[in-house]
Amino acid sequence: MKFIIRILINAVALWLTALLLPAFDLTSEVLGILLVAVIFGLVNAFIRPIVKLFSLPLTVLTLGLFTLVINTAMLLLTAWIAGDYLSIEGNFLTQLLWAFVGSIIISIISTVLSWILPDGDD
Repeated sequence: MKFIIRILINAVALWLTALLLPAFDLTSEVLGILLVAVIFGLVNAFIRPIVKLFSLPLTVLTLGLFTLVINTAMLLLTAWIAGDYLSIEGNFLTQLLWAFVGSIIISIISTVLSWILPDGDD
């Protein structure tokens, strides 16, 4: 149950981010949004811990700010894997900027929704 709630939270966060940022092109199909949310969840579950482990010295050196760069990279990787379902428009530097802003928005929305919705541990 907790996995389904996490996927739904990711889907809402991605959808709201696509509404807020003009460079985010997210499919309008519900199944496509859920597919992108699953990809985003899998990337964050399997790849992000490995990247965080290898970048731990840099994260400590920057007092945790490097985590924003990791979140940006995970969002770019999700967009690359998702293909036509999620794309970030522009050249590479523009994509990097929009992914950075998008990762901050997704983090904020996910955190707020995680506070509001029960996680199934009760």
